[in-house]
Amino acid sequence: MSNMRLVVAWQNPKSREWIPIGNLYYEDKCYKFCYVKGIIKAKEVGFIPFTKMNDIKAVYVADKIFPQFANRLLAKSRPEYESYQRWLRLDKNSTPLDELAKNNGARVTDSIELYMIPKKQEKYIVEFFSHGISHLPHNYQERVKKLEAGEKLYLVQDLQNEYDSNALLIRTKDPVELVGYVPRIYAPDFSKLIQHNAELKIKQINHDSLMQFQLLCEFSADWTKDFKPFNTDSFEVISTSLQ
Repeated sequence: MSNMRLVVAWQNPKSREWIPIGNLYYEDKCYKFCYVKGIIKAKEVGFIPFTKMNDIKAVYVADKIFPQFANRLLAKSRPEYESYQRWLRLDKNSTPLDELAKNNGARVTDSIELYMIPKKQEKYIVEFFSHGISHLPHNYQERVKKLEAGEKLYLVQDLQNEYDSNALLIRTKDPVELVGYVPRIYAPDFSKLIQHNAELKIKQINHDSLMQFQLLCEFSADWTKDFKPFNTDSFEVISTSLQ
């Protein structure tokens, strides 16, 4: 079973800010969920804790993945399941956490998403699907279809973004064309590491997929001595048993 940890984030419907609210992980043969300090801010602007998870200081444990996250997994009975696995680079050994790290658990019925918390190693490496392709002009969407696996991409700060001052655009080299955004929750960390042998490349192109799964990217950089991912108070675990 995957030992990765995922950060659970909620989007404020008014400001569109993504606020971390918890961590989901697998440990001691159980699924576990705990809230992080961002839940305090989220509650102040309208977030309601998950059903049967009202105590923000508790660690919740279950033999099976919690219903709040299980309904974000694609049923194996769906006719597109094999294609879906290929789009997300999953296989028969992949776990629910592996799937949620790739599909981000996004649903049209709420504003919850999940993202992998990178583990410390020599290189910081994150795979993610380019966001916002469906909102790009048609000629940029057509450019995405012409990209190839292994091709190098580049990051550009979107300094005039009224919703997110940390926003990072993804562009091609020649000709320079936009092909999406970095997921907001990763943008601050990418910006910190961009000067440390950073590289952004195309991991996979899925021409037959939904637009949200078309462009799978990989960002890598040196893991510098003092770097810690998601290093703000909002991401700190509340439960004293996990400090």
